[in-house]
Amino acid sequence: MEENKYGAAITYEYEKCLYVNMTNQCCNSCDFCLRNNSPGSLYADNLWYQGGEPSKEEIWQELEQRDLNRYNEVVFCGYGEPACRWDDMMWLCDKIKGNGSHLIRINTNGLADLITGRNAAMELDGRVDAVSVSLNASTPEKYDALCHSQFGLDALPAIMKFTANAVFNVPHVRMTVVSTMPKEEIDACKALCDKIGADFFVREYIDK
Repeated sequence: MEENKYGAAITYEYEKCLYVNMTNQCCNSCDFCLRNNSPGSLYADNLWYQGGEPSKEEIWQELEQRDLNRYNEVVFCGYGEPACRWDDMMWLCDKIKGNGSHLIRINTNGLADLITGRNAAMELDGRVDAVSVSLNASTPEKYDALCHSQFGLDALPAIMKFTANAVFNVPHVRMTVVSTMPKEEIDACKALCDKIGADFFVREYIDK
């Protein structure tokens, strides 16, 4: 889309999907995070907002300029954790659904319960069609060492609870790990994922 006062892409296209750069905020500081290496990604040259972030109304205004029927999914992600703007994201999901039967996915670290202080996955029913949760470790200690969450050892249990609840409220839920992890750790993560009934996916590590 055209340049805006925030100096970064609010929405961008990739593989027949429309991505919404919801926020630059994040409660984690993961060792493997793309943000450590680049201002953008394969998908957009710049995703770092300058001087604040767009309001939910501004994001919706940009979405209205798109023909959402062109895309397989509208994906909330961002150069940060979209759950940091959970209420705004739910508002936008309602606006999108109110304007057609568009598929909506959220890419998240799964910490929405701790971010919002409530059982966030219960709010996804009827709003969201798919959730992709970054797992990336099989124990609270390993997660803390890798992702450096502000929630410490409480992070991974909260992720598992959120994902388990999402399984009952969202048609498609998957958990992901990065491909650079040792095989035994990938297998341990898959076992966690299988236990709560979510799909499992190994995503390729992207460093730029």
